[in-house]
Amino acid sequence: MKTLTKEMQAAITPSKAIELLKEGNKRFVSNLKINRNLLQQANETSDGQHPFAVTLSCIDSRTSAELIFDQGLGDIFSVRIAGNIINEDILGSMEFACKVAGSKIIVVLGHSKCGAVKGACDHVEMGNLTALLSKLRPAVDDESETKENRNSSNPEFVENVSIINVKRTVKAIMERSPILKEMISYGEIGIIGGYHDITTGEVLFYSDTMNLEA
Repeated sequence: MKTLTKEMQAAITPSKAIELLKEGNKRFVSNLKINRNLLQQANETSDGQHPFAVTLSCIDSRTSAELIFDQGLGDIFSVRIAGNIINEDILGSMEFACKVAGSKIIVVLGHSKCGAVKGACDHVEMGNLTALLSKLRPAVDDESETKENRNSSNPEFVENVSIINVKRTVKAIMERSPILKEMISYGEIGIIGGYHDITTGEVLFYSDTMNLEA
């Protein structure tokens, strides 16, 4: 697998970027990962990097974007934080990845059985975690299907909240970053939400969150 160059990155469209991630996830699920020389890629990217995607995912140890999308060194920018939430620093990182470094797609990736989401569902308060989980509370409040057992003991409720959080985050990125919103409107980049099943390894992308152009 060739290390991405600036020219190769420039030739990738937002739609193609999504396809590359989908293909990589299929390889991961099928255990047919590409044989890469990571040391060679480290050497070849030592003077510069040209990732085609930026992912926002959870810190969960089972949901590493590089692994589940079968990507190598220099292929993706990986932003990780509990509950895949956003803040100014993360938005700034995404703006750097896309506006400065040339990435073509932003992926907001939630996952099944998310501990941060469970904590928000249970109204957990603990040190600095309290402020982080408060950013997930709107997704909990937006879940209107579940009338009883609105806590982490209800797997369906937790999954619903996780999906709502992904979709809210995609919307919030466009609302809070004029730079990224403009790039999306010009078709320079795209954004999409996805959901990783930690049991099967499969990633489902939500077409209703996909924005490739105005």
